[in-house]
Amino acid sequence: MRGKPFSAKAIFVLCIASFLAGSLFTNQNWTHPSRAKDNRIAVIPHHVTKLQEVKQDCDPKRKLVEGKPGDIMGEVHKTHEAIRSLESTMSTLEMELAVARTVQSNGQHYSLEKLANHTLQKAFVVIGINTAFSSRKRRDSLRQTWMPKGEKLKKLEKEKGIVIRFVIGHSATPGGVLDRAVDLEDAEHKDFLRLKHVEGYHELSTKTRLYFSTAVSIWDAEFYLKVDDDVHLNLGMLMSTLAKYRSKPRIYIGCMKSGPVLSQKEDKYYEPEYWKFGEDGNKYFRHATGQLYAISKDLAAYISINSPILHRYANEDVSLGSWLLGLEVEHVDERSMCCGTPPDCEWKAQAGNVCVASFDWSCSGICNSVRRMKVVHDSCGEGEGAVWNVDL
Repeated sequence: MRGKPFSAKAIFVLCIASFLAGSLFTNQNWTHPSRAKDNRIAVIPHHVTKLQEVKQDCDPKRKLVEGKPGDIMGEVHKTHEAIRSLESTMSTLEMELAVARTVQSNGQHYSLEKLANHTLQKAFVVIGINTAFSSRKRRDSLRQTWMPKGEKLKKLEKEKGIVIRFVIGHSATPGGVLDRAVDLEDAEHKDFLRLKHVEGYHELSTKTRLYFSTAVSIWDAEFYLKVDDDVHLNLGMLMSTLAKYRSKPRIYIGCMKSGPVLSQKEDKYYEPEYWKFGEDGNKYFRHATGQLYAISKDLAAYISINSPILHRYANEDVSLGSWLLGLEVEHVDERSMCCGTPPDCEWKAQAGNVCVASFDWSCSGICNSVRRMKVVHDSCGEGEGAVWNVDL
């Protein structure tokens, strides 16, 4: 303070020098935050192999704001591609985890090397037909109508990626007469998916959960579908319908409904946990009717991974709906999946609106399906060659 004061000219020069020094320092260290974020996104799906590209992207000499509009759109496209790649990687990892858990839960022992080399069979859709030991005639009625058999079934799987299997567990006495009968039927037709599950009407929620878990461990499909063995399907229309949603990562397709929660034990669809849904007379949340529904790969993998902690209600369609209710899932109310039997589906077919599935609501399937399945097929079927004309 006692020294000789600075002149105004010296102070001005000092300010200019400080400003220039500050600018130089800022240019050497500043990186645009949006660029840094883009680079983090880009490096994730390609892991360490992309470090050099990230280093180049972080070059301060490259400024997005100085680029041309085409360059900006290119950067946006790269980011979208990176996000899609990341989603694909996550889906693959989830599928692999689902396979490992299902293998372990089924009591199979694999070495790490064998498990790593385990490859899933590619498919477009896996169709699981829920059936029972007493339903041999129902199964034959499907084989004689909309379901291919023998070499045609193999060809459909190989060329179109459409896998069709009757889904069944085992009896309370494994190896008994019921199990041997299914073994012989499977040896003849080779169209069963056997589950490690004890068959029973009140175990359908458990069976559904195990079906998706098992299917995910065998096939890498875009969709997994469950259908009852007294429902008529048009495979070509089913494929066309599913194909519209193949770009959706989490999709739940079926005829959505919201029926009453039944609290009386004498009711067929009695719900023991009715109190969880509020007061008497309340309805269930929206869910697909149990005769037929489809879910995308990510949702099937989710069910497999979280299988031990998924709660099971009395009705399997309600159970599935509850598993997906709290997730970011798109519910698709597809009314062509629940057409009535003739004349309903017949009129729609004549008008050019071929149904995906047909059944009678009064019977929760086609009434007297063994006798009437062929009648429904002749009246409402799309024709044997329709499925081969669908471009997947």
